[in-house]
Amino acid sequence: MLDAHQTAASADRKAVPARLDALVIGAGVAGLYQLHQLREMGLKTHACDTASDVGGTWYWNRYPGAKFDSEAYIYQYLFDEQLYKGWTWSERFPGQPEIERWLHYIADTLDLRRDISFSTKVVKAVFNDATGRWTVETDQGDVIDTQFLIGCTGMLSAPLEDRFPGQSSFRGEIVHTGRYPKGGLSLDGKRVAVIGTGATGIQVIQTIAPDVAHLTVFVRTPQYVLPMKNPKYGPDEARWYKGRFDELKANIPHTFTGFEYDFENTWAELTPEQRRSVLEEIHADGSLKLWLASFAEMFFDEDVSEEISEFVREKMRARLKDPYLIDILVPKTGDYGFGTHRVPLETGYLETYLRDNVEAVSVRDNPITEIVPEGVKLRDGTVYAVDTIIMAVGFDAGSGALARIDITGREGMKLAEEWRKDIRTTLGLMKFGFPNLFMTGAPLAPSAALCNMTTCLQQQTEWIARCIQDMRDSGKDVIEPTEAGEDEWVRHHDETANATLIAKTESWYTGSNVPGKPRRVLSYTGGVGTYRKKCDEIAADGYPLFAMSKVAAPQDA
Repeated sequence: MLDAHQTAASADRKAVPARLDALVIGAGVAGLYQLHQLREMGLKTHACDTASDVGGTWYWNRYPGAKFDSEAYIYQYLFDEQLYKGWTWSERFPGQPEIERWLHYIADTLDLRRDISFSTKVVKAVFNDATGRWTVETDQGDVIDTQFLIGCTGMLSAPLEDRFPGQSSFRGEIVHTGRYPKGGLSLDGKRVAVIGTGATGIQVIQTIAPDVAHLTVFVRTPQYVLPMKNPKYGPDEARWYKGRFDELKANIPHTFTGFEYDFENTWAELTPEQRRSVLEEIHADGSLKLWLASFAEMFFDEDVSEEISEFVREKMRARLKDPYLIDILVPKTGDYGFGTHRVPLETGYLETYLRDNVEAVSVRDNPITEIVPEGVKLRDGTVYAVDTIIMAVGFDAGSGALARIDITGREGMKLAEEWRKDIRTTLGLMKFGFPNLFMTGAPLAPSAALCNMTTCLQQQTEWIARCIQDMRDSGKDVIEPTEAGEDEWVRHHDETANATLIAKTESWYTGSNVPGKPRRVLSYTGGVGTYRKKCDEIAADGYPLFAMSKVAAPQDA
């Protein structure tokens, strides 16, 4: 059955060609660019997406308040100057409707829709050792024979929807933010519960509070938050950022996190007064700069981490004032350090709790045990009666989306089973045992979490396109990471990640939000520029972590 989002009738759906050079799964930021590149190379390429239109994460995440927290002019494709300059943003951090329109602009300008099948979910893929090709099946009955299978399925696109017992018994509406209805929900005058206070939950809470009769927020893990400054953009601002295209293209791909700014200060070289001055100045910027461009030592040195964390806590306490709210909403010393979780930007989020119709309920020591017909039940037996439940409870990050497809590699290896044993990839681009299967936004690359996503997804899709072209130039049909090559990358990834405080923190960054998921820092922490350099060196050296081969038997036999 099609999701409630699906508005295109199945009868109007474009069938997937039966034989391809490359099949791209996903029509979001990565999938659109990957499709464009491979078509330009002359490959017979097609994409399919479960959604009824392009957009990826910006199609599904249409909950109230959804917006960028990367500056709009850097969350951009940088491969074509005219494409970049042809779109004008209305503000520094635009909302989901504008972002979705931008992705429509990309798809239409590049004429991509003719090679995309919407309302089409890939459900199964099997690698054929004899032919070196994949047989792929969709929920619409398509059976595709393709040489390359490319998963552009998103790093946060497998929502944890069935989180609590009894959800089906709830008499009202219950929705996960990652599957928010296309037509929205009618919340005016209703009693609404929001479960979860990560970046998504924060955006929802601050947006809907003025409209609902009563808002109950269930808080398990308090978050460090930074205030967003979101000025409107007019002609002068548009000329300013469009005039920086060459500068941004040259610099952004080589910074630590793929943003325009980078770490420029060294903690030990500054006096306490100078450090405070830097923190104050960057905090006032109203962006993620405090997290991504203040002091890199916060990720390695516990004393530095604590001092910067206390700086942010101090800012939060000054806004909340209420001791009860401070206890629930502000992280405490010893919880975790600023920046080791995803840092949300917010607009009046803390002040929302000062409203008479908003209630914060701590479930840290008194957790939610089930959803009952009338609402949310806690361990002590308390039931909060509500009309609507919005689940901002997160995703099976990095590995979740591909693992939900029945993918069988060499000798019957199942991708989901392999990742249930251990979260391993080679460069976050391929997996040992699964030839000709490429990935973007997968574990063990910066794109799994710690990157301005367009920066990293462009780099990964460009590397994939280059790799396929190199294979064609050398007459090879099949590429696969070697076991030793994967071991080498995992070892390097772990050495880098385990040196950080991120590895010591329980969060979706380490997979600890999913019961039974093997624990490993999902994102490469060595920096976006370093990762790009390593990927380029591996390609230039003839792909030493991989094995390429030619299929012996004729592929059309």
